[in-house]
Amino acid sequence: MGELSARRTVVDGSWRPLAMAGSSLTWRAAAYFVAHVAIGFGCFVGLVVGLGVSLATTIIWVGIPLLVLMMLAWRTVAAVERLLLRAAFGVEVPSPYRPLPQGRNPLRKLKVMSADPATWKDLLYVGLLFPVALVEFLVVFPLWLATGILTFLPVIVLVDGGGMEVGAGNVSYWAGDPLSALPVTAVGLVLLLPAMYLTRTLAIGHVLYARLLLGPSRSQAENKELRERTAHLQASRARGVDAVEFERRRIERDLHDGAQQRLLAVAMDIGRARAKLEDDPEGARALIEQAHSGTKEAIAELRDLARGIYPAILTDRGLDPALSGLAARAPVPVQVEVDLPERPPAAVESIAYFIVAEALANIAKYARATQASVRAVKDGPWVVVEISDNGVGGAVAAKGGGLAGLADRAATIDGLLTVDSPVGGPTVVRADLPCSW
Repeated sequence: MGELSARRTVVDGSWRPLAMAGSSLTWRAAAYFVAHVAIGFGCFVGLVVGLGVSLATTIIWVGIPLLVLMMLAWRTVAAVERLLLRAAFGVEVPSPYRPLPQGRNPLRKLKVMSADPATWKDLLYVGLLFPVALVEFLVVFPLWLATGILTFLPVIVLVDGGGMEVGAGNVSYWAGDPLSALPVTAVGLVLLLPAMYLTRTLAIGHVLYARLLLGPSRSQAENKELRERTAHLQASRARGVDAVEFERRRIERDLHDGAQQRLLAVAMDIGRARAKLEDDPEGARALIEQAHSGTKEAIAELRDLARGIYPAILTDRGLDPALSGLAARAPVPVQVEVDLPERPPAAVESIAYFIVAEALANIAKYARATQASVRAVKDGPWVVVEISDNGVGGAVAAKGGGLAGLADRAATIDGLLTVDSPVGGPTVVRADLPCSW
């Protein structure tokens, strides 16, 4: 989306002298400015000669395919420049081109490319490549050359075997041996600071200029971001529908296989007891007691099922007591930490609760852990829920599994669930849930 790369870039890197000297970004940027002038010269010559020959031969139709080749060539150069910008400055310049039509018709593709404004911005960038690179070279190279000579003058004098005179204007200094060259080295180290600052400043300017011509326009970036956001919302909605459908099937299955069967058995026991009430009072009593026991079991199953839909404690008392209740029922010791300044929305609370419930259930079934912890904290506009254990690890959010279902549930509110579970443990399940406080 036109953002900088996730790694540190020349734009947001530290500007402290020692940090700049120890950062490869500074040296990569300096090397880029020194070597780039040769690339720019080659592109300038190729562009002038290629376009000149192409335009001159269009009257005999030979120039038309040559113009096509030139267009492909400068787009290729622009693509290489984007790679060089990433390598030298750590900056990601997204491709600004319009999508090409599907199929094998090259004429349609060439028509789209020639009508794309990014193609002509590429031409402008390639056309200005040499003069811009030359100015940058003339600014950077002399300063770095002087810095390098002065800094390493003792080595130069030692290798050369004779003395060397250095000077600026009317001031000169003769270094006859490495020892007498050491004061000059101090001057070189002083010059290193402005050389690094100048390189960094020039790099920022070059990045802004390159992004202007090689990157997408503001409208393109906004449209791309909108398309990506729309695709994300569509995927989230689909996953949410799948999660709800999965829950519906689970509730139907639990009702059919559990409480419904028990209530049916209770009804049958009561019917048999009524038939025996006059002839066999003791048998009827036993059947009534059996029906009573089945009724209590059905009530317990219905209570568990209701807790699985939305627990009453979560509505009445909030996330902290609800998570503490889950931890109390877990078969392993669970440490709970909840640090939320206020209650999140009901949807966030519900998703956080069921993520913890499923994770603790997985710990009980598969992890072979001896302890676990649950943490729910505020992190800016997010509620972060982490469940960790010291078990055997190896948990994955496989499609159709419980963890994948939790990821789908989190996605319904644009949340994110990650699982870090190397073989041998430990396992950390983290959910980042957006929350409007």
